[in-house]
Amino acid sequence: MNLDRRKVLQLGTAAAALPAVSKIAYAQAYPSRPVRLVAPFPPGGSIDLTARLLGQWLTERLGQQIVVENRAGAGGNLGSEMALNAPADGYSLLVCSVANAISATLYEKLNYNFREVAPVAGISRAPNVMVVHPSVPAKTVPEFIAYAKANPGKINMASSGVGTSIHMSGELFKLMTGVDMQHVPYRGSGPMLTDLLAGQVQVAFDNLQPSMPHIKAGTLRGLAVTTATRSQAVPELPTIADFVPGYEASTWNGVCAPKNTPADIIERLNKEINAGLADATMKSRLADMGAWPLPGSPADCGKLIGDEIDKWAKVVRAANLKA
Repeated sequence: MNLDRRKVLQLGTAAAALPAVSKIAYAQAYPSRPVRLVAPFPPGGSIDLTARLLGQWLTERLGQQIVVENRAGAGGNLGSEMALNAPADGYSLLVCSVANAISATLYEKLNYNFREVAPVAGISRAPNVMVVHPSVPAKTVPEFIAYAKANPGKINMASSGVGTSIHMSGELFKLMTGVDMQHVPYRGSGPMLTDLLAGQVQVAFDNLQPSMPHIKAGTLRGLAVTTATRSQAVPELPTIADFVPGYEASTWNGVCAPKNTPADIIERLNKEINAGLADATMKSRLADMGAWPLPGSPADCGKLIGDEIDKWAKVVRAANLKA
């Protein structure tokens, strides 16, 4: 059968358009079934609460159930490995955080590469807060630095565990100020706070939310927040950077997916997440957790991940930390 030149050209044009049409149709059809959103820490913590807040929003926007799955263990690495080694089809997502950036260097061998994930979007950022027991004779960061230098190795710095943001905020402080404090790791922030309130340890760089009631009650003394800007939750507290230029540590989280997840799906998720971060109700819920929205493009999220891996790698190596 002979075809004239015009028909051949028409068929060729149609064939060339097929991949683009299929790609668009695939993205428009997404999601066609429930999506798993892995929170790699136990229920009740900030990562879990953030995942459930975001999951509810995305369920309403995408028209499919977003199933939050808690998979805790190994500093968040068990759940991260499960989510990031799943098929790259958009049906397995991870609530990633500063913990992943720290683990990239802290753990000698991981079964996933956090640098090679598909970044989707940021969610939120929150400060830690430098708190001391009232027995410590320091009411400001400079006074604390002077006191610590006059008593090298005598101050116990508590944390919720090796490699946590609480621990690393303290190690960064030690590195940048030259003070010598003894690190006392606990299995979680609850036991850590109990001993801090009892005066068994003297200082911690705790997550803001659990320490805030004790600061308000005067049972702990807040010296400063760890972020580059003040927190609206405790606006009376300065930043550590006001006294230690360049200091910044924060708890942040975002959403990432397995490497090679289709770009159209990433863009769809990014659009809906950013819409949520602009919503007044979601902003209010994040504020209740002492956090603020972290909107941006997938590239912005990827830059944050890369910068944080590099930043905490220097601290882990300088402090000679091991998981």
